[in-house]
Amino acid sequence: MSLPSTQKSLRLYFENPVGQLWEDSNGYAIVQYHAGKRKLEELQAFLNHAARLLHSRGWHKLLGDQRVMSAFTEEERVWITDNWLNTAASEGKSFYGAVLIAHDVFARLSMNLVMTEARESALTYRLFESETEAHAWLRQLK
Repeated sequence: MSLPSTQKSLRLYFENPVGQLWEDSNGYAIVQYHAGKRKLEELQAFLNHAARLLHSRGWHKLLGDQRVMSAFTEEERVWITDNWLNTAASEGKSFYGAVLIAHDVFARLSMNLVMTEARESALTYRLFESETEAHAWLRQLK
């Protein structure tokens, strides 16, 4: 993640081959994907840790950094929409996601499928190309 050197609000929470999870002291999680193929079990562990982080802090916002991410497989997409989105969303609260869009066109397409299916969940999301704008949007949410 290309954060300004003055940004001292981050703390690494979890890391595996899928990516890194960061705690931002401004009240949200950062889900930063690594490049390359993933194993479903590793993605599940990664995202389950993200859900635990959100629940343990009482947060309902995250920044998904997908800029170098590979496309979700069909199996990953189904698991995310059928399982993870329901687990991550806090009951009775809206769940907000700022997504830094992937450079890879196939990753963008797979994310669009996830987001189309996620419209039924409590997730409200916005897509960003600018990291600064994504952080600013999350910080202004109540």
